[in-house]
Amino acid sequence: MKTRKLGTLEVSELGAGCMSIAANYGPPAVHDQGIEVIRTAYEKGVTFFDTAEVYGPYTDETLVGEALAPFRDKVRIASKFGFELESSAGLLNSRPERIKKVVEGSLKRLQTDRIDLYYQHRVDPTVPIEDVAGTVTDLIQAGKVLHFGLSEASAATIRRAHAVQPVTAVQTEYSLWERRPETNGVLAVCEELGIGFVPWSPLGQGYLTGKLDARTKFDAKTDFRAMFPRMSPTNLEKNRPFVDLLEAIARKNDATPAQIALAWLLAQKPWIVPIPGTRRVDHLVENLGATKVTLTPADLAEIKAGLATLQVQGERMDETNMQAIDETR
Repeated sequence: MKTRKLGTLEVSELGAGCMSIAANYGPPAVHDQGIEVIRTAYEKGVTFFDTAEVYGPYTDETLVGEALAPFRDKVRIASKFGFELESSAGLLNSRPERIKKVVEGSLKRLQTDRIDLYYQHRVDPTVPIEDVAGTVTDLIQAGKVLHFGLSEASAATIRRAHAVQPVTAVQTEYSLWERRPETNGVLAVCEELGIGFVPWSPLGQGYLTGKLDARTKFDAKTDFRAMFPRMSPTNLEKNRPFVDLLEAIARKNDATPAQIALAWLLAQKPWIVPIPGTRRVDHLVENLGATKVTLTPADLAEIKAGLATLQVQGERMDETNMQAIDETR
């Protein structure tokens, strides 16, 4: 596994998104299965693991902490703050006093004395981003956090935060069917300021693997995708051309659609580190195989030409989640 740099933070070129092991994409995996997936990722060269207090809530951090404890000093752990978890409404809360409180819980659950990369999970419009950045600066000076990150932040917010405390990485959904970071200034400001970029859902919430179709059923009680317009049966069918394009390139490269989707992201910029998530070892191994795929200029040109003819159908999240995205306000 090669490495890449997010700002000054060196990590494996593919990270491991751990959310789906414990929450949000179906019921939690059984404990031993979750441990196995995380430790197998490490054994195969992954050194960058992503979690958040809201996943579960709390249970994903606990699982990640237990799984990585034997080799904590050899990995980099990213976690996130920013939701009012005591409220069933899931309100945003990035007040300085709350950040300083919740980091202690995350440290305890992760069985560590520092969080390598601490993201604001969503921008809180009631708290100036300068106050958030300043609070994380205090945590960095205290040694509890090593690097500052933002998630789903606009280019303007990134710039303002970076002026107070250097932003190491920005995490935003980015994939072959969700390419807004290319046009809304986020990738541009990251390149300008030397900030790394971490695409979440690099496989389109599983759709770009080719393993989901209009017959796929999502449990509304345990799977957020049941609420997302893009994942409705009708739009899963309408968006099939994205998978067809991936399959065509995959056949030429003796690869899978998932591997092509990840290899495409890796080919965009050297400071992009995708974090595909899975609760299955076989899918993990498949994803990591993307690092062995080298897309040729002809492949990339064919993908670009194909994407120019496609228009994704359906918004990427439900209205409530979209309202929490910085650029939508």
